[in-house]
Amino acid sequence: MQSFSRQLACPTARRILNNGIPRPLAFRYIHATPAAQAPRKRNFFSSNAALQQEGVSADAVADLPPAQKRKPVRSPAGKTSLRRVAVEAQRSRESTQRRKDVVSGSEGSNKVTAISVADQFDMDAVVRTLRAHGFLIDPDETGFESDQVIHTRGANNGDIFVFPSGSLVAWSLPEDVVADLATKTLLPAAINPHMDQMETENLEYAEDPKRESSNIKGDVILLGTKKPSHAEQQTDSQVDTTLAKIAFSSGLARSTKLAVLETMLSKYSESTRTIPKILARGSKLPFDRRFMLQKTGELLELRAQLNHYSELTDSLPDLFWDSKHELGLEGYYDQVGRALDVGVRIKTLNEKMDYAQEIATILRQTMSEKHSIYLEWIIIVLIAVEVLFGLRHIWIEKKKEREERAAKAQKE
Repeated sequence: MQSFSRQLACPTARRILNNGIPRPLAFRYIHATPAAQAPRKRNFFSSNAALQQEGVSADAVADLPPAQKRKPVRSPAGKTSLRRVAVEAQRSRESTQRRKDVVSGSEGSNKVTAISVADQFDMDAVVRTLRAHGFLIDPDETGFESDQVIHTRGANNGDIFVFPSGSLVAWSLPEDVVADLATKTLLPAAINPHMDQMETENLEYAEDPKRESSNIKGDVILLGTKKPSHAEQQTDSQVDTTLAKIAFSSGLARSTKLAVLETMLSKYSESTRTIPKILARGSKLPFDRRFMLQKTGELLELRAQLNHYSELTDSLPDLFWDSKHELGLEGYYDQVGRALDVGVRIKTLNEKMDYAQEIATILRQTMSEKHSIYLEWIIIVLIAVEVLFGLRHIWIEKKKEREERAAKAQKE
């Protein structure tokens, strides 16, 4: 009896019939049964609160508003979609923020401005002009000759460096002040100024008193101002900082000079842009010999300024040859070149000049052929004139012979 009551207490083990006699449960089948195929109740896993309540009638369910269709999954954004634009803008902001974090991590965030205004500077005239305006020449006694670089300081203790390549680099000075200094104050000392083709390069710099060496991260120059271990006086640290600024400034001056040549070559290419199209149509070139000589001379001048008359292609300027090796000035100069892609730009500029040289060669050959054809036609005309004169002379002689025979016949 006790076991029977325990069986009654376990509904999963036994089932009680109406007559009270227990019977074992039927075996379960693996295949689908009619009960399993019945529709599932709507109140399971439903987000509708009305359906979650038990005992909801079919009429109440029918009166419910129709369920909204789920929005289809959005396809990935294309290359030109607004989402991609937003992502690129976010990356740009993050990059700018990282650069600001690098600058804010050090003290004294400022700007470095380089500007190129002429082919060359008369350095003696630059010294006279700066002294006439009250500027002190070489305040830190770096020892560089005036024909290599001229160092002075502005009213707000901003460093100014003038290079013989026609470029000026200023530290911690507003850009408009630098432009006035280059285009107005130093204009009498400029040789072949190009005011319509001035190029400017701007970088940020930060002084880090915890570092002895300097480097470039992105567009920011980290200038180490810590007193070196070999320095015995504070003036030595100031001189080393000035020498580092000269090295960075020389690299910036090189970049602005290269930018001027890039602009000049772009204008040259624009003036000869129609030549390949005219040749492709098989038409005659509407240019004279003077135009050809002018374009050839301009291209030779550009190539000479890039590869011969300046230090753009030199691995190290002359002013750093005698500098102390431990200062690493040549390394600073190379860092600026790598940061501003100077080497790649010089290679690209030479390749563009090679293409321009091919056009100039074709133009020269075309002009030469045109001149040769012109000379050939002159020779043909002269030969034709000579033939005409010869025919006239023969005709006159024959006419005289006929007249003489006619006269003889009359006498006889």
